[in-house]
Amino acid sequence: MNQLTQAQLKSIAVDCCGRLLAAREGIELFNEPFRHVVIDNFFPDDFAKACLDAFPGIDAPVWEQANDPDIEVKFRTAWKSEFDIPDGILPAVRILNSAPFVLAMSQVMGIKKIIPDPYFTGGGLNVTMRGGLLDVHVDGNYHDATGLNRRLNALVYLNPNWQEEWGGEFGVYDAEGEVCLKKVAPLYNRLVIFDSHDKSFHGLPDPVNFPEDEPRRSIILYYYTVEARPASQIVVDEPHSALWKKRNLLDKRGSKTRNFT
Repeated sequence: MNQLTQAQLKSIAVDCCGRLLAAREGIELFNEPFRHVVIDNFFPDDFAKACLDAFPGIDAPVWEQANDPDIEVKFRTAWKSEFDIPDGILPAVRILNSAPFVLAMSQVMGIKKIIPDPYFTGGGLNVTMRGGLLDVHVDGNYHDATGLNRRLNALVYLNPNWQEEWGGEFGVYDAEGEVCLKKVAPLYNRLVIFDSHDKSFHGLPDPVNFPEDEPRRSIILYYYTVEARPASQIVVDEPHSALWKKRNLLDKRGSKTRNFT
């Protein structure tokens, strides 16, 4: 795919926003057990393929590995700014962090004054190899660099040959993280956005069965507000990291809260 002009990229962004704003209650947009939206064929075909083609191989030096066998076995990038993003993936990130898209997401998800994260703390590219997993958990709530409150996660899956026996579905759990109420397949070019709070339990706790040469791939970005989460979404008042079911709702250090700056 040739380099896009600003006008071309804006046109694609407008189309993506339209797809998001057209999400229908009970079909693409859901309120239970927490608000989430699932949009298929999100990017134009050639645009999505450019992202897949630019996705780094697992041998690239960009990956950090999480290897806690009971709760998290995966790879992710450690972007510090947009200058770390591969050229073929940067246009997608620009759209997902653009003002039109953030405003559309705000409208659909019912959260005002959302902003993206220019530091990409925890965000970027994710890879789960065969045997990898992500225990049921709720995400961290606080952004050290800005002091903002985590509110939304957005994912775009890039798995063109996915088959059901591969597993790796995004599991949506009840407010206690006990029962999986829904599984969302990690289909190619599928966008998922969901509320991030202390009761939005999610994960893929069963080891994935993807082929050795075709890992589970996704782009993941996070969004924040100055305003705190509603009281109904708060279990832990203080800043905390991800809290894991298999760790009795403690973080990787065995704590409920964490130090922050």
